[in-house]
Amino acid sequence: MIAGRDAAPARGFVADAGGARWSYQGPLTFDEAGSALTASNALALPRDGEVDLAGIGAFDSAAVAVLVAIARRAAREGRTLRFAGLPTGLRALAALYGVQEFLPG
Repeated sequence: MIAGRDAAPARGFVADAGGARWSYQGPLTFDEAGSALTASNALALPRDGEVDLAGIGAFDSAAVAVLVAIARRAAREGRTLRFAGLPTGLRALAALYGVQEFLPG
């Protein structure tokens, strides 16, 4: 890292400073799915229920699996989530697999 330069933005799921919302930065493909899910399980669910996916890069069907797993966790914990910024292609994959109801926007 060069002195005086900002650090690279965090990748994966990150909770904001107050824990009100999560955001996701970077790709979410088969290669990242396991570590992304593990990292999400280490975080308290967002207090305001929002998961912002505007920063998602490349994705594949593994992204759908990770998001559904997070939504199911929220349901088990009696919480409601909203997935903001869900790319159209990712929403289409969820519809293809018949799980779009797990990914409310």
